[in-house]
Amino acid sequence: MKTYKASLLNAMTLLIFGLWGALPFITGDGSPTALIPVIFGLIFIVCNNGLKKENKVISHLIVMLTLIVCIALFMPLMKAFGRADSLAIMRISVMIVSSMFAIVTFIKSFISARRNKSSE
Repeated sequence: MKTYKASLLNAMTLLIFGLWGALPFITGDGSPTALIPVIFGLIFIVCNNGLKKENKVISHLIVMLTLIVCIALFMPLMKAFGRADSLAIMRISVMIVSSMFAIVTFIKSFISARRNKSSE
């Protein structure tokens, strides 16, 4: 899968599942930190055109931000386990898996680009 497609899939996952998780905040009862995955999802969507054009700076920025999101989602996951909130566990796990998939896709792309560069 192309990196921009994996990143777009991750962005949409963060956006949709993040909004689902932020519903309590939106309705007036909850923490604004629930909007963090939504914000990152929007950033990834905005930067997706740069990924499509294979901009190195944007690619490295997006992979770094994706890694940060992936790591940052583990704390809410632990809290969801503590509350035994199965919907939150599922929602956060999907976002983590999506982010990990995007990271693996980026790493494969970077390795492929390095091989192509060294063979020239």
